[in-house]
This record gives sequence, structure tokens and C-alpha cells, in this order.
Amino acid sequence: MSATSTSGSAAPAAADQEDLFRRPPSTDASDLIEPSGSVPTQAVPFSSGNPRIEETRGIMLLYTEDASSPSNLPVGRKPLVCVLAVPNHMTYADFCQFCGSFIQHMLEMRIVRNDGMEDQYSVLIRFDNQSSTDGFYQHFNGRQFSSLEIDICRVHYAVDVQYTGSIEHAQNSLASSAEQPACPVCLERLDQDTSGILTTICNHSFHSSCISKWTDSSCPVCRYCQQQPEKSTCSVCGTSENLWMCVLCGFIGCGRYKDGHAVRHWKETQHCYSLELETQRVWDYVGDNYVHRLIQSKTDGKLVELNFHCPHGDDMCGSCECSADSGISEVLLNSKVEAIVVEYNDLLTSQLENQRKYFESLLLEVKEQNEKEISEAVEKAASLKLQKLLSKLDKCIEEKKFLDDINENLIKNQEMWKAKIVQIEEREQAAVRSRDEKIQNLEEQLRDLIVHIETQSTVDELPGSVSSDIKGGTALSAPAASSSSSNGARRSTRNRRRN
Repeated sequence: MSATSTSGSAAPAAADQEDLFRRPPSTDASDLIEPSGSVPTQAVPFSSGNPRIEETRGIMLLYTEDASSPSNLPVGRKPLVCVLAVPNHMTYADFCQFCGSFIQHMLEMRIVRNDGMEDQYSVLIRFDNQSSTDGFYQHFNGRQFSSLEIDICRVHYAVDVQYTGSIEHAQNSLASSAEQPACPVCLERLDQDTSGILTTICNHSFHSSCISKWTDSSCPVCRYCQQQPEKSTCSVCGTSENLWMCVLCGFIGCGRYKDGHAVRHWKETQHCYSLELETQRVWDYVGDNYVHRLIQSKTDGKLVELNFHCPHGDDMCGSCECSADSGISEVLLNSKVEAIVVEYNDLLTSQLENQRKYFESLLLEVKEQNEKEISEAVEKAASLKLQKLLSKLDKCIEEKKFLDDINENLIKNQEMWKAKIVQIEEREQAAVRSRDEKIQNLEEQLRDLIVHIETQSTVDELPGSVSSDIKGGTALSAPAASSSSSNGARRSTRNRRRN
């Protein structure tokens, strides 16, 4: 860390009693705290909260980009920064992951909206000390949120943050409240000393570690509050009138005045107790009446006596025997209640036993069905595999037969070509012998011709009388070898003819 960054360090936020996110009763933009000296600042309006429920507006005074740089940090700065123009597709969990190890030094993060930027939001961050703030600024200012996008992280030191709107239900600072609220996710107390706090754009606060695990971009509290309660309907036809719920398995069906699916469920499962959802009374299909004459009070949930009209008169039983002594009536009522409770417990025990047997039979059926499906699947897989193997075997057999035919043809062709080669070799040998004989005859003739020419030239050189005698004579050749006797005779004959 450079000397410039440490010279202007403020005291730790834990010791600073001023709440940097507080909302005064009435604040104007002109009341914002200006920094000492002539440091250029800019006022950025913001808002937070759900506009349909509550909306809090304010102004944050930020140092401009010219007033702060990684090498020249503003003097008198606070451990409070603002990250502007965070894209909306970046969830709270993504931003917490982007902050990395600095998340441990963040006391509070508040998500706010900036006017005129619908697809972006800003984050106000308060750190536990100034060195962490400076490290966060130097590390993330000008850095891309992701290598796949062009948006960069723009970090500005905040001079002051004030709320200008006076909303009755606006949240006060977390640090100033006497009783700390609980995190809606983990139900632990929201304490800045133990864990950082993140306040969403709808003014709901969570632990930073809890919201970092929330992969959805919506607020968990808003998402839960906006869910509409499910309305009970018949499990078969979907009607919402005259509904009865099975006490044993929870099946919801319509009454006999509709399609009678509750009665049909009793006939199929023998679950004889059904609760009428409108009156919360229990009906016994076996006895064809209500299980008891006690109903549950809607005020305190206790069992009270069901008021019914006297069968002997139209008025309030004032003129019949039903107006008995109150003490006797109370004793009779208590005895009836005890008897009903015992009977109900016995019936409930028997029905639970029947329910156990019923579900065990269902489990057995499901098990048998699963085993049957597994065996069928195994057989089907084995059959498919066997068919593939058989088809592959047939293909291999056909290929082998084809190769055998080709091999047999090749063997036949080989014998034929061998015979042809022998014939060709014999013809070549005969041609060579004939050529050699011709060459030999030609050589002998050539030799005889040369001898004749030489003899003729010799005779011509002799004197005239000798030459004429020689020309008139006959030349006899010496006997040649047995192999060339015939050839010599032929040459002598030819010589005589020439002479």
C-alpha cells in the first residue's frame, strides 16, 4: 500500500458511531457533507424499496474519477465505497462471489437503484477498516465483471449518503436498532460484528453468506410473500365445494352431493373417517353419522358441545324434560365425553392398524410391480442383446461364406494361371531355342561368306594361269565334326554353286 493511501485513512467503522446509511427526518441535497478542500465530487440520486409498498429516495455524494486513482487516493476518505452500473443479470450471489476474499471485511452492503438506469443497479459497501476499502478500490476499479462481457467495475469513494425521502415504514440503520432482526434464511441475529449484512433493493436484509447461496435473482422474502396460498380442491374432479378430507391418509374428495369421490375413496380403502373442511366435523361412513357431538371451537381450538335443537319443541327446550338439573347434565356430559374419547381412541387405533395393513399391502404391490417391471426390463434387454448377437452372427456367417467362395475362386484361378504360366514358359523356351538355332545358322553362313570372300580375293591376287586353274577346280573341305558335318556339306555345295 502506498503512502498516499494510508495517510488519509479514517478510523475503523466499528469505532465510528455515525451510521453511513442512516435516514434523517428531513434532508436536502444541499445539506450533504462536502469534503474538505477542493476535491471534485458528484451527487448521484438513488432509490430503494418496492414502489407499491414503500420507496426510499436519497442522494449519495461520490468522489469523481479525477479525484481518485490507484496511486493518488483522496484525503479524508471513509471506509465507504459505491460500485456503480452493475448489470442486472449479475445476481447478488454472483456479486458476492465477484468480491472474493473482501466479503469478509464488508460490514454492510446495500443494493440501490439509480435514476435512468433500468438494466443496472449500484451497491453501497461499508468496510470494517480503511485498508480493506483501499485494497478493494485498487483491486476492482476498472476490472471487468467477466471475461465474456465488456462491463467494467466502477468503484467510487463515497463522501456521504443521505436519504431525502421521508417514508413512514422506511428501514432504519441496522446498527442503531436496539433489537437486531433475524436473517430470514438462517434465522440467526443480524449482527455486523459477526457477519456482513446485505440489504436488497426491496429493503430486506440478509447475511452475506446466506444470500451468496441464493442462486435466484429474486428476493427470498418477496418471493415467499407473493406466493398465493393453495386452495383445497377435490383430488379427482377439482371442485372446491363440499370437500371432505380423509383423516387417515389426507385424501381430499367431494361429498355425496357432488360427485361422491370421498365416499368412493372410503369404499376403495375402507378409511371410514372423513373430515368436513367447512365445519371441521368428522363423519363415520360405517356408522353413517358423526363420530361424536363435540366440535372444535374456532376461537381457542377446544372441544365444545354441538348445539342442536330439541326434538320435542321448537323453542330452547324450556318446556320439556331436556332442561334437567345442571349438575346431572354436567356429569352425564363428562361421562359421555370420556366414553367418546375412549371409543374414539379405540376406533383410531383400529383404523391406524387397518391403515398400516393397507399401506403395507400397497408397498407389497409396489414392490411386486417393481420386481415385475425390473424382470421384464431385464428380459427385454437380454432379448434385444440376444437379437443383436444373432444378427451379428448371421452377418458373420454370410461374410464367412462370401469369403470362402472368393477363396475357392481364387484357388481355381491360381491353378489355371499356373498352367498358363507353364505353357507360356514352354513357348518362351521353344522360341529361345529356335532363335538360338537361327542365330547359329546365320553365324555359320556369315562365316562361310567371309571365308569365300577372303578366298576369292586371294585367288584374284594370284597369277592368271594359276587363278584360272583354281577357278576351274573343285575345292574339297576337310571333314568337320560329327555335329557340323551336314552343315559343312551344305556350305561346300553352296560354294560350288557360287563358283
